[in-house]
Amino acid sequence: MNNLTVNFTSAASMNSTTQQSLNIMEIVLYSFNFLVGLPTHSCIIWLIVTGKGSGVASEFFNLSLSVCEIGTCLNCLFFILSNWFPSISPLAIFFVGLGITGRPLFQCMISFERYLAVVRPVTFLKFKPLRYKVVCSFAVWIVTFGSCSVCMITMLSNLYTYTWFFLMQLLLYISIQLFCCLTVLRALKQSGPGEKGREKEEENQVKRRAFYLILIITLNMFVIYLPFVIAGLFTLVAQMFIQILWNIGFFFFALAGFLQPVLYLYRFGKLSCLCSP
Repeated sequence: MNNLTVNFTSAASMNSTTQQSLNIMEIVLYSFNFLVGLPTHSCIIWLIVTGKGSGVASEFFNLSLSVCEIGTCLNCLFFILSNWFPSISPLAIFFVGLGITGRPLFQCMISFERYLAVVRPVTFLKFKPLRYKVVCSFAVWIVTFGSCSVCMITMLSNLYTYTWFFLMQLLLYISIQLFCCLTVLRALKQSGPGEKGREKEEENQVKRRAFYLILIITLNMFVIYLPFVIAGLFTLVAQMFIQILWNIGFFFFALAGFLQPVLYLYRFGKLSCLCSP
């Protein structure tokens, strides 16, 4: 296990005797993730900060997620450069935690916010002010950078421990997403007291949109992380490293990660901003 190179977000060992060069497929995927992801998430940040979306207060978790995704895109560039400049490898390995912890945690925050809006509207209104979201995001960033440190230590010392570390996290985040989705689905089947006519239909439409958003995020998370879960479980149980499984995992990690930002831009009719000069 100590001689394996786990390609979760292209994590490479710093040991020169075990380090493997990136293959053509990996370089293409990392380049695509960087060249497409950077302008996409930059556009989202610009829309939120300038108030052309729904405002900073209501979109703060999306803003934090896009900042995290930009870090992941830059990390792809670091991994490409580390193929020729090994001294960059420690920086690239450190920021692997952005993909393992940062992205899924902010996605969970978005799903939980939608859950509160549908199932606990009173609580949602209580914690709707920006200050609460800033506190939550700050806590997520602390956990994320802690994960970055753990990733760097375990990747360089014990990949078996590292595999357990990210597997436990992914299973936890997927469980939270499923809880939010199934609870919202149950709430949609129930009518609130005193609902009738047009008011009932409007409220049902709001709830339905929230459910579809959570469902899409949840399915997207499965597409992104399930191949990594399978590869990790196979590695732990069979004590065998299959390179193709990790390459497939990163393929879905890179491509499926664009679904949520594209949906956000489509929701506000801003997809053209990516093509504008």
